[in-house]
Amino acid sequence: MGVGSSIVVFAVGAILRFAVYVNSTHFSIHTIGVILMVVGAIGFVLSLAFWASWGGFGGYRRERTTLVRDDGFTRRETQDVIERP
Repeated sequence: MGVGSSIVVFAVGAILRFAVYVNSTHFSIHTIGVILMVVGAIGFVLSLAFWASWGGFGGYRRERTTLVRDDGFTRRETQDVIERP
């Protein structure tokens, strides 16, 4: 569940909880609204938590290491490479 769908689920739950007035003996529409609000909030928080590990739009970043031999010594050179699709 992404950020956008989490907001939609939360909004539907808020509408069911606060804006709909239904009297039923079989189920409570307000309870369903609260459940949807909780699920939407949890989905939103998890989406934000995993957003950083996903890397966002654009591409990905990796590190390129090369060995350079000069004057009889070997050294490593590290360079960040950002690749775009």
